[in-house]
Amino acid sequence: MFPVVLSRSRLLAAALIVVGIVATAVIVTAPGGGWLSYNPSGAATDHHRQLEADRAILSRLAVIMPVNNNTDIQFYRNTWLGDYLHLVCDWPAPGCSIVCNQESTYRTLDTKTRCFARAIKNYADKDFFIKLDDDSLTDRGYILDLMKKHRGQTAPVYISDHIIHEDGKNPVLDGAKYGNGKFYMFNRPLARCVDPEIKYRGHHNEDAVFGAMVRAGCDEKRIMYLDEDDRFIWHKEYENKNKKIDLSHIKNH
Repeated sequence: MFPVVLSRSRLLAAALIVVGIVATAVIVTAPGGGWLSYNPSGAATDHHRQLEADRAILSRLAVIMPVNNNTDIQFYRNTWLGDYLHLVCDWPAPGCSIVCNQESTYRTLDTKTRCFARAIKNYADKDFFIKLDDDSLTDRGYILDLMKKHRGQTAPVYISDHIIHEDGKNPVLDGAKYGNGKFYMFNRPLARCVDPEIKYRGHHNEDAVFGAMVRAGCDEKRIMYLDEDDRFIWHKEYENKNKKIDLSHIKNH
């Protein structure tokens, strides 16, 4: 049997193949999967963790929105608010979280407000609440910052553009400090202490009634009345950069 004689070029090629096989084995079996594994940068990992942390915080939010037949619910479901919406409806219907069995008119909105104030007392998994009109929008980052700043606060927190209500016929309402109805935000301690069973005569501004319920049920000295930042809240019209949107195209109120 004649010996196999390889040329220098073939020997070099064979050596390179062996080196390649050995190198591949080292790469694949290296701790963590070696060069072939997904190894995101520290910045990317931190960003992902922050996103998850933000989602966890926002999961503790309920956006309370009283609606009627004119409300474009689809519009709000397509915004960031959609994941946190709790609709307050006149009658049972798909997607309604709170049902008040009361037809919406100007004269019944205070009744609807008392209705949702009772309901949210059972929202034990929520830390913050926003009452938002169906012709308003607010910014996600702004709300997230407020939640981060005030979570864990044991005092009742009430964020809005506050007004003093005057009503000489109803002492329970007179002098009550209340938030503008387009937007007000409050925490769980306030939701727990608010008193929806206050008594007054006639029908009144629903937002003033909510403020009176807060004053009646909570320790007024402990309530934190905080001003909203209107740069991040839009009412009836949204305008920013190349967008201008009429939020109340149907002139029903």
